[in-house]
Amino acid sequence: MVYPGQDPVGRNELAAILRARITSEQLKPGDRLPSERQLSQEYGVSLVTARAAVQLLRSEGLAEAVRGRGVVVRVPVEPETVWVEPGEWVSARQPTPEERRVYAVPEGVPLLVVIHPDGLMDLYPAHRYRMTFRLP
Repeated sequence: MVYPGQDPVGRNELAAILRARITSEQLKPGDRLPSERQLSQEYGVSLVTARAAVQLLRSEGLAEAVRGRGVVVRVPVEPETVWVEPGEWVSARQPTPEERRVYAVPEGVPLLVVIHPDGLMDLYPAHRYRMTFRLP
């Protein structure tokens, strides 16, 4: 609730409030986030601001849209280790819509790209893998 004399709430502030509720487990994995209308009324922001705050959490990979449920807190996944050998390069980029579907990558989660010395590439969704580098 916004009170007289209180600083206005923008999308970043609203996203920070929701992020804190997620990290404190007040909102647990699988829980629905409040609707844009609820956020708008509770924090005295426009629907556009509420939508932008929720979109920010989705782009960070903290929340995801689930058909028939709305936007929910994403279930964290313990990442698997991928060993990167000497001579290989690693970069990150956002997946294409097709890659998002094939690799089941939530919105806002990048792909880690391992480029081998022969030019071949392997793609890893960043929320499920961590890179560990072998020393030469």
